[in-house]
Amino acid sequence: MTQDWPGLVAKLEQLLKLRTIPFAMKLFERRADMEAIEKIRRPQSVHTLDQIVGQASRLGWTVGITADDLVGAQCRAVVGLGGAKTDEWLSGKHMSGVWFKTDDDARAHQTAMNCVPDGQYEALAVAPLGSGRLDPPDIALFYATPGAMIYFINGLQWTGFKRFDWSVVGESACADSWGRALTRREPSLSIPCFAERRYGGVLDDEMLMAAPPDYLVKAIEGMNALSKNGFRYPFPQYGVQQDVRAGMAVSYPSRS
Repeated sequence: MTQDWPGLVAKLEQLLKLRTIPFAMKLFERRADMEAIEKIRRPQSVHTLDQIVGQASRLGWTVGITADDLVGAQCRAVVGLGGAKTDEWLSGKHMSGVWFKTDDDARAHQTAMNCVPDGQYEALAVAPLGSGRLDPPDIALFYATPGAMIYFINGLQWTGFKRFDWSVVGESACADSWGRALTRREPSLSIPCFAERRYGGVLDDEMLMAAPPDYLVKAIEGMNALSKNGFRYPFPQYGVQQDVRAGMAVSYPSRS
C-alpha cells in the first residue's frame, strides 16, 4: 500500500474520537476496474449517493456504483457519472418550487455546485479508508462534530498556515464536500443537507470533511503537536465564571 491506511485511521479516530468509520472514495474510468475491487458490493436497489456513502461510513461496506444505481441526475452530476449535466438538469426545474421559490433561484443553485465534469468516469467506489481497498483513493472523508472539525483544521494550520474559505449551496451539500474535494483537490468542509441526513444516516451534530489523503497526514502531524501544547479534543470545559488567568497561563505562560 502507498500508505499505512489502518494506522492513519487509528490515529485519526484517537485524536478526534470519531463515532463513524473514515472512508475513501475513488472514481474509475472503466466500470470493470471498479468491479475488480476485492469484496466489492453492487447495489441491488436504486439509491442516493448519500446512502452509498452511509453504507461505507456506518456499515463498513465496500460499494461500487455506476450511474444506473443512482436515483437521478442530481446525485450523478456531482460525481460526473452518466452525462447528467444536461440543459434540463442545469435549469434546476426539478428543484423549483421544492427548495427554491423561482426557476432563476433553482438555476443559480445548480450553477453554484462543485461537480466533477461529465464524460471521463464510468464508475465510483466507496470503502472504509482503513481497508486499503481503494489504494490510493482520490479522497478520504469522515464525519465528526463541529468541535472535532475545528481541531482537525487547527492541525492543518499548524504549518504552512492557510485561511480556508468554504461554501454552502444548501440542498445538495455533497457538492460542498466530495464534489469540491474531487474537483479542487483540497480540504472541503460541509454542513450535510436534508438528503444526507434523511437518506444517508447523518446525525444532527455531524459535519463532513473531504480531502485528498495527504491532508489527513498533515493534520495528524499538526494535532500531535497541538496535543503536546495541551490542546486536545474533546476540549475540557473551564467554566464561565472562573478567573481565566489560571487557565490561560497553562497555554500562554507569558499572560499569567
